[in-house]
Amino acid sequence: MRGTGRQRVKTARNRTAASTRWLERQLNDPYVKRAKAEGYRSRAAYKLIELDERFGILKGAKRIVDLGVAPGGWAQVAKKRHRDAAIVGIDLLPTDPIEGVTLFQMDFTDDAAPDRLRDALGGPADLVMSDMAANTVGHAQTDHLRTMALVESAAWFAIETLRPGGSFIAKVLAGGADNDLVALLKKHFMTVKHAKPPASRKESSEWYVIAQGFKGAPTG
Repeated sequence: MRGTGRQRVKTARNRTAASTRWLERQLNDPYVKRAKAEGYRSRAAYKLIELDERFGILKGAKRIVDLGVAPGGWAQVAKKRHRDAAIVGIDLLPTDPIEGVTLFQMDFTDDAAPDRLRDALGGPADLVMSDMAANTVGHAQTDHLRTMALVESAAWFAIETLRPGGSFIAKVLAGGADNDLVALLKKHFMTVKHAKPPASRKESSEWYVIAQGFKGAPTG
């Protein structure tokens, strides 16, 4: 191996080869190093930063909901951009406190969750962002279906929570949102696009769907 400065990790007795590869990738990931240097909790922060640079997702957003907030990188970015914004996050996993961000540790699919989030937000959202993914079971088709069901739940929450003109962004898998979800979003938003930010690893199946220009809550 030539002098690239790349760190190698020895396989420990109790560490699997897969975990060794993961650790080696983390140690050599420029986004991980940058996140540590700039005070972000995860490299995922740069996915939102890059998507915002391209689509202006955070522009003028004063009320923001972060679905799947843990460990908090996206909420950190949003708060840094808009110090006076009301930001509410939810996750099954615990999230260390973030100044100025209201956090709920609960299941987003719990019937009580949407109203808890809306009550804490204090008014219609400018932006609903979702980095949620279902816990994997190791079966690709099942994992995809479970994650897309979460995304669809997030989309309906956005439709019921956003102000006219608001935006929705969500992580999707395997190349993008399925036809039913795209049709739903196109019905309620002016533009619907897919993007894979540079911070998203090339080998990852994740993409993001960006829906902007919310047409207004459904009536009747």
